[in-house]
Amino acid sequence: MTTYAVLLPGDESVWENATPEQRRAAYDRHGRFAALLAERGHRVVGGAELTHSREALVVRGDLDRVTVTQGPYAETVEQLTGFYLVRSDDVEDLARACGLLAGSDAVEIRACVDHAGEVAS
Repeated sequence: MTTYAVLLPGDESVWENATPEQRRAAYDRHGRFAALLAERGHRVVGGAELTHSREALVVRGDLDRVTVTQGPYAETVEQLTGFYLVRSDDVEDLARACGLLAGSDAVEIRACVDHAGEVAS
């Protein structure tokens, strides 16, 4: 099995302006997604919802000689809002299952690399 990062970019202002009902519906969709992955033999091994990108720290420089700025690394409307780490031997099926989260947005799936420089398995 390979470990994949399922990256969830989105417009953070949509989430900030969402009603409690809209937020509940989004969390319910993520619950259905996790259940769907389990039904199809994929295994969620990690992941998290991320805080707003304005709370990010961007670090540049060398060890102990760094410049730290606040805010997102990339000045774009869409930011990384969360991610899943999923172990799977069927990336095509994983992609189809990610359609539950994608809707009109995009979901990015990338294989993780192990310490030996190979695709993680």
